[in-house]
Amino acid sequence: MQIRYKLWFESEKGYIFGKGAYELLKKVDELGSIRKASIEMGISYRHAWGLIREIEENLGIAVVNSVRGGSAGGKTMLTAEGKKLIERYERYMNVFEYVKEHPYIKPSLTVDMLLVESGKILLIKRKREPFKGLYALPGGFVEHGEKTEEAAKREMLEETGLKVEIERLIGVYSDPHRDPRDHTVTIVYKVRKIEGVLEGGDDASEAKFFPISALPKLAFDHREIIEDYLKQES
Repeated sequence: MQIRYKLWFESEKGYIFGKGAYELLKKVDELGSIRKASIEMGISYRHAWGLIREIEENLGIAVVNSVRGGSAGGKTMLTAEGKKLIERYERYMNVFEYVKEHPYIKPSLTVDMLLVESGKILLIKRKREPFKGLYALPGGFVEHGEKTEEAAKREMLEETGLKVEIERLIGVYSDPHRDPRDHTVTIVYKVRKIEGVLEGGDDASEAKFFPISALPKLAFDHREIIEDYLKQES
């Protein structure tokens, strides 16, 4: 997979300046001639002039200044505003290039919940991969703009039909290999039931209590999480 991108400037009028216009102004700055720049770029002189005039009309500034005649012949130079425009474009391009070469990949944030009643722990049967058909602690991904505590309550309600309140933090689990889909970091809470009728929903085909002493095969690192909880309780 490759990262591809295009960069252009717009105003309320729409498109103003992009890669083609940038390359044209760079060539004009280098060669001192719109005609020579158009030849090198393989476009007509008329098209080059039209592109420059469109930029100037949309921005309300002059980007080139042409000087005619003289012993050295005519010459076209970029104005100070024209130079600022290409410098600004290059500045943004450098940001894109850096991101392309140094992508900042962040782990996903999830929550898992421990609900224990009378020596039994609530588990859900996973409806989807990974670990489809295995049991796991209720949990899921934290949404953008959401507190982890809010995510825990929401996921618990969606997957089990139960409203809960947070009792305490069990721990944070961040092994990059704990989830085969991607690097996920989970925050685990012990919760207490407030109300609701137990019923599997969302990603859970069922939700039921199991004796802690007789747990089924579990997904992810959830057995390790439960063992850590039991150590805290002892």
